[in-house]
Amino acid sequence: MGQEIDHLLEKMCDKNEAEAYLFADKLAKINSEEVVLKLIGILKGDDIENAYLAARALGQMESKHNALNTLLEVIHDKKNQHNNGGLVEMLGNFDLSYKFVDLFRIYLFGNFKSSILAKNYLDTVEFEISPRVLKKVEKHWNHYCHNVSQEAADYQVKYSEAQEIIQELKQILAE
Repeated sequence: MGQEIDHLLEKMCDKNEAEAYLFADKLAKINSEEVVLKLIGILKGDDIENAYLAARALGQMESKHNALNTLLEVIHDKKNQHNNGGLVEMLGNFDLSYKFVDLFRIYLFGNFKSSILAKNYLDTVEFEISPRVLKKVEKHWNHYCHNVSQEAADYQVKYSEAQEIIQELKQILAE
């Protein structure tokens, strides 16, 4: 089994392989701890295309819960900030109910695609909300306000949407 897994990983990461995603899907079907660990290693690597394929495979696996935090770490890593939209898209394959703060951060600080995808998750996923979540959201909002030009084109849109999000959180917690 180990040789088969290594072969599939090699094919998935082969830059000349036109259908590398098929090998990612085959790895997902194996669904073993060995595959999860190897895919997490690729996810943490320096190749964003391979990381995307690893995230795709992990998102299809039953034993994927251990990979979500790693995927979020990779998304939040500053070196991936401008090209992590595909990784954010893969978040849709995971249980995000406890990841409101992470998604809010992606919404605020992500590139265009990441921000739009994160906003969609914020609008559609059912989250577990606590006072701690609100406190962290407000902290990230304040950090954003102090580190982004208020003349930036999207600042007013984010300002309006973030204020609405914060008010909704307060309302939920008050009920």
